[in-house]
Amino acid sequence: MNIMDFNVKKLAADAGTFLSRAVQFTEEKLGQAEKTELDAHLENLLSKAECTKIWTEKIMKQTEVLLQPNPNARIEEFVYEKLDRKAPSRINNPELLGQYMIDAGTEFGPGTAYGNALIKCGETQKRIGTADRELIQTSALNFLTPLRNFIEGDYKTIAKERKLLQNKRLDLDAAKTRLKKAKTAETRASSEQELRITQSEFDRQAEITRLLLEGISSTHAHHLRCLNDFVEAQMTYYAQCYQYMLDLQKQLGSFPSNYHCNNNQTSVAPISSAASSNVIGSSSLTPTSGLVITTPSNLIDLKECSGSRKARVLYDYDAANSSELSLLADEVITVFSVIGMDSDWLMGERGNQKGRVPITYLELLN
Repeated sequence: MNIMDFNVKKLAADAGTFLSRAVQFTEEKLGQAEKTELDAHLENLLSKAECTKIWTEKIMKQTEVLLQPNPNARIEEFVYEKLDRKAPSRINNPELLGQYMIDAGTEFGPGTAYGNALIKCGETQKRIGTADRELIQTSALNFLTPLRNFIEGDYKTIAKERKLLQNKRLDLDAAKTRLKKAKTAETRASSEQELRITQSEFDRQAEITRLLLEGISSTHAHHLRCLNDFVEAQMTYYAQCYQYMLDLQKQLGSFPSNYHCNNNQTSVAPISSAASSNVIGSSSLTPTSGLVITTPSNLIDLKECSGSRKARVLYDYDAANSSELSLLADEVITVFSVIGMDSDWLMGERGNQKGRVPITYLELLN
């Protein structure tokens, strides 16, 4: 027998087996043939494996979204991974924001309050970006990679053996059907021999599949260790970010507290005239940050006399409403007092613009 004849006979046998399985499967669906049921333990193992696969895929994909929200970046990383090439380093969002802040602060001037604060914030954002990069790398190595190895390795092996078990079961049930339909003694003897062979092959494949499925418990234990590693990586990341922001808050605390107020708030909490008279030339406000802001005595003197003076603006100030005047650091404006105005405010004038300005933002010029 030559190789050509052998291949033809093998193809014919495979085609016959495939047809037999197809007929058995169809008749089972139509309720015209009996189906050998797997034992309850094996069914539970199969269900557990399928459940593990489904949830592992969902957790893995959502973790990837958490670590890299940009879908285009994820696609790029996937392509490079399939090509077995290292993806080019890409600046992340905190790092980009940090660079913008540093560039803006440099242009506004590191000597100004706003410029200096921007630079400090930018440096902190860049440190957060570095911590973010470390979280992604650690999580990918210790959490995502083991999950992916299970989906692409262990579960594929389980799925392959499960399919073989399904085929062996169809062969077994087809042999049972043929035995029932056997008329002659010779046909019956042949069918009984086929049934013994298919039963043996089915039992062997069921045992192989069972051994693989029982490894799912070990997979869960391994994934639990990986989950602990992921939680630890997140804990380290958030602790670093908290410490960075705490340090930044302390640095920003060196600026006047009214500099931190938003546009919907007055810059300085008003105090009574009696209280003001007790702190002339000393601290006029002690904010919660612990910073003491002093009101220069020459500005207090200005409020007690008539006339106007020139004053230099110490910090940028955004007007909270139309009655106030916005200020830019280092500009020179004209200021004068108005009878009945709060002790922490003066009337400021720039060209034909006029409005209230906070005393603590001014330095009176001689």
